Amino acid sequence: MGYYHGNDLKKPSGGKKRPYRGKRKYEAGRPPTETRLSEREARKIIRVRGGNSKVRLKRAVYANIIDPSSNKAQKAKIIRVLETPAHTEFARRGIIIKGAIIETELGKAKVTSRPGQDGVINAILLK
Repeated sequence: MGYYHGNDLKKPSGGKKRPYRGKRKYEAGRPPTETRLSEREARKIIRVRGGNSKVRLKRAVYANIIDPSSNKAQKAKIIRVLETPAHTEFARRGIIIKGAIIETELGKAKVTSRPGQDGVINAILLK
C-alpha cells in the first residue's frame, strides 16, 4: 500500500474535492521506521529524493548521551523506554522517537535526534 502526502483528497469542510490532476511521484511517502530497543543494532540505508541517501536506525542498543553540567558526551547502553509524549503506546512497545524519555546506564535522558531519519540516537541527560 502506498503512502500519499498530497493535499488534494480532503477539504476542511468535509465536502467533496475533485482532483484536477493525477498523483505525483514527489508526493509519495514511506511507512515510519519505528526504531525499536533490541539486543543488536541494525541500520538500513535508503535512497531518497534527489538521489540522496538516508540512514534509518531499525534496532538500537546504545545512545550518545550529553551531560549538560560537564558538557561531555558519552556512549551509554539503553535499558528501556520510559515514556513517549507523542504516543503512549510507543513506550510500551519499546519504540524510540524524538522526545522520548529513555533510561540508560547514566540515568534518564531525553532523545534529541530522529533515529528513523539520522541513524543515531543522541540524547541529553535529565537531572
